[in-house]
Amino acid sequence: MIAEIVIPFRREKLEHAVAATDLLIRNARVVRPGGASDSPDVTDIAVADGVVTEVGRGLAHAPGARVVEADGLLAFPGVVDAHQHWGIYRELGEDAESESRACAQGGVTTALSYLRTGRYYLDRGGSYRDFLPEVFERMRGRAHVDHGLHLAPMTAEHIDEIPRLVEEFGITSFKIFMFYGGHGLHGRSADQSEFLMIPPGERYDLAHFEFVMRGVQRARERFGPGISLSLHCETAEIMAAYTALVERDPELTGLRAYSASRPPHSEGLAITIASYLAHETGLPAINLLHLSSAKAVAAALTMAKAFGHIDFRREVTIGHLLADVDTAHGLGGKVNPPLRERADVEALWRHLLAGEIDWVVSDHACCRDEQKFGPDRADIFAAKSGFGGAEYLLPGLVGEGRRRGLPLPRIAELTSANPARRYGLATKGDIAPGYDADIALIDPDARWTVHAADSESAQEYTPFEGFEMSARVTDVFLRGHHILRGGKIDDAPHGRYLRRRAG
Repeated sequence: MIAEIVIPFRREKLEHAVAATDLLIRNARVVRPGGASDSPDVTDIAVADGVVTEVGRGLAHAPGARVVEADGLLAFPGVVDAHQHWGIYRELGEDAESESRACAQGGVTTALSYLRTGRYYLDRGGSYRDFLPEVFERMRGRAHVDHGLHLAPMTAEHIDEIPRLVEEFGITSFKIFMFYGGHGLHGRSADQSEFLMIPPGERYDLAHFEFVMRGVQRARERFGPGISLSLHCETAEIMAAYTALVERDPELTGLRAYSASRPPHSEGLAITIASYLAHETGLPAINLLHLSSAKAVAAALTMAKAFGHIDFRREVTIGHLLADVDTAHGLGGKVNPPLRERADVEALWRHLLAGEIDWVVSDHACCRDEQKFGPDRADIFAAKSGFGGAEYLLPGLVGEGRRRGLPLPRIAELTSANPARRYGLATKGDIAPGYDADIALIDPDARWTVHAADSESAQEYTPFEGFEMSARVTDVFLRGHHILRGGKIDDAPHGRYLRRRAG
């Protein structure tokens, strides 16, 4: 366990002291994004008022400062997990509390959560001007990590609200779920309009996606380039047809059946459509979310070449990097897009190592056992989609990444710096003067086995059950607050809502 002590004042070191230092983390191996060395030197981190003031050797401190001895552990910038779903299956405030605790276990200090109107979340339609006050009220004072929102414009009214969302609420990132107009969240659906709670006469289809892009681009022209659009790329018509085929095939069961019902070329086709629409609408910045397959990444790279004027960013999840249809623990591994074959996992790692992936996220969506599974627990199509995983994000990527030759500074880029820059979090993403003191200490040589019972999440199972990990987060600081000590959560929530700027 990392020791935190208060060191008495030493007059002989006054000349080296940083006047306002109130926290000193000593003897940490600081990993910085873009760093040249994969073996960082031992150094100290000085913090004042929640902000890093100095990084260097032999730093002194003010009288009464807290001193934490890191004993040579790696110090990563706190993870900016840019893809979570607080409140999708549980009451939003409860999720903000329990799932943010799980975040801290995985080194996550900033969580960006996707919200939309319709079924799940607050289970209501209507405008975001009415929706968001309830969101903030439910979350207020409950989160253990800093947090922000992405919103999905589901209706024409939402598109018109984009400028207000930017100005009043500091929301600068938006999302399209490309399959929702014709396919359900968990499989086939008879009435998506009722599920989405969209007004009579409106459709959630390709034309709506185009109009969302035009609305986002108008906002970029008005407020600045910090506004971006993210897309969940799957094609409803392909999935509906393949689901019918899979359901008639007795040889296909479990996670492999679900993957076959939402085939990789469904991702590739949606990516192609999204990219052309971005070109058509003049939208120069889009994010392609949770690419799960070799075909999906190939399509994304092809579109980047075809439309060189568009700034594409490509995302993968820790789940798709660690688990496949055979190794995931049971049907709890159902997620959209699905877990894939081992060949797809290996392809994702090749692209990651080649520098063709921009960030890694958890896509954390807590779904408790009684909600996850249907009456027949072996029926993959009766199970709900999504699972938690933020608690395994940094340890999973450090452990498996080091085994595969992924440099430590690159991990800091993938988990922190890159999403922070894209999503307008100017004070997040690095351990350097002026940045928030969001720091995760990690033991790169720890060996442990994943058990759902050890997680702070309210979810009672995990598809990673029994996985062997080779790195562990021991301590986490959020703006200088020591929120995880020796693997244990500080009970006081210190998380703040993050308003972002578009410029």
